[in-house]
Amino acid sequence: MKRLILNTISLIAVIIIFGGCDKTGNFPGAEVNPNIAIYDLRSFYKGTDYPLTKKSMLGSVGITGVVVSDHSGKNLPAGLLMVQNKVRLNALRGIAINIGAAAGQFVPGDSVIVHLEGGVLTRIDGLLQVTGLDASAVTRVASGVNIPVNRVPSSYILAEPDKYESTELVIVKAGFDPLPQPTDTYSGDKMVNDGFASLTVHTEPGATFANNSLPGMANFFGVIAYSKDGNGKYVPHLRIRRPEDITVLSSTITQAAIVISGYIGDVKGTDLDGEYMQFLATKDIDFSVTPYSVVTHNTSSGYSPTGVPVNGWATGGKRDYKFDLKSGTVKKGEYFYVGNSAKLINGVGSTSIAQGKWIVSRKTNTTAGDGIGDASSDLFLNATSAFTDGIAVFEGTTVTKNSVPIDVIITGYNGAILNVAQGAGLRIANTDWYDIVNPVTLEEQPFYKQGSNTLYITRKGEGYFYKLGGQYNTRLGRWVQARFDRALLLSTTSTLDELEKEYPVANGSTDGWFPTKLVE
Repeated sequence: MKRLILNTISLIAVIIIFGGCDKTGNFPGAEVNPNIAIYDLRSFYKGTDYPLTKKSMLGSVGITGVVVSDHSGKNLPAGLLMVQNKVRLNALRGIAINIGAAAGQFVPGDSVIVHLEGGVLTRIDGLLQVTGLDASAVTRVASGVNIPVNRVPSSYILAEPDKYESTELVIVKAGFDPLPQPTDTYSGDKMVNDGFASLTVHTEPGATFANNSLPGMANFFGVIAYSKDGNGKYVPHLRIRRPEDITVLSSTITQAAIVISGYIGDVKGTDLDGEYMQFLATKDIDFSVTPYSVVTHNTSSGYSPTGVPVNGWATGGKRDYKFDLKSGTVKKGEYFYVGNSAKLINGVGSTSIAQGKWIVSRKTNTTAGDGIGDASSDLFLNATSAFTDGIAVFEGTTVTKNSVPIDVIITGYNGAILNVAQGAGLRIANTDWYDIVNPVTLEEQPFYKQGSNTLYITRKGEGYFYKLGGQYNTRLGRWVQARFDRALLLSTTSTLDELEKEYPVANGSTDGWFPTKLVE
């Protein structure tokens, strides 16, 4: 045994001695991958031209990837072959290679190997690209390779355009600003908003789709290019490559008259007569002339009927509770409240907010809902339970299993909430958070938890008011800044201003939390 231990120690020592002689850190027989990741290739550029040699690429001589450029639509910068891969750190990156007119011979889904030796990594018109090569540098090895959909919010593109250069991406649910007129076409620079930020879509006058009419809302696939702003700074814009890059979602705009802007579902102390919801009117409303209704949903396993809500928002019992809004008026841009009769901001002993605009207030623990719901002291679940609650706004006062709301906010995710085969679940509206038709796959998904409808507010516990923020553009009839999942911890001395104005304010600046607001 001693001899075995000594032999083992000697062997390890020999390995260390001989291994330490190689100062390069390479093992005998090891070879550098001839194809470098695009992620690493892009990192070589430090603001000046970078000649590409085997040495400068650390032993590599080229790249592999999938083509995302398409010159058939005549809307991309001439001569650029755009290739992407996801080799390094699972990070998708792309690069443009200028090979002249031959770039038009390649289409999205072509798998290629590009020999980069002799090229130069540089920036031209803001775009990082390789110059000095021709068609002989590119070898097509396959065609029809699937390109996964890469949905990127426009705010991400504006913040880090370098990250998305020469990759295929899609901006989802984008609408034009201003609203397009029947004679408006794609030609030139058009501003679109996808609920995250506004981004320019640039179309060359000679593009094959330049004279096509603009839709109300669409998904736009494409690649990033740049143009100079008034200060000479390069700013990213989207280049649609071909007509097939445009998926029209709607040709009409429907404005929601009421949007959900906040609520408190678990006040300090007892919840008895304490919960309430805040809404924002997007136009003047006389509820005696144009009534609406609000329905709350609770998925507590202790409430009946149990199981999936087979009648959706009209399930009733202890699961749903309806408020009819049939009297009173609100002005465009005015906040109003529905809920507890005590009109206190955060439970017993807290500040009165009776001066706010209350359309309906009642003792829900002793009064049944308007046609839907038993008397209940808990419209919403308490604490941090992950079970699903929700708020929905409907036009009119008739709500059935098939009624589609005009706005919805969901809190929590779990519980018996969806059975597509039965057509049972909570129907959603087309909002900043939810889509009746999946905007990417175009599959129908009318219920919460179906398809991409998975966003929800995370409950924080007692005393939190969910101040949703967001910006609703009444001119465009849509959200131009999506609502947030954020919770404002109230005290018993909090005031109505904390709900309806910027709060908290840091050092007198405008860095606080804004309420949901209207923009034009």
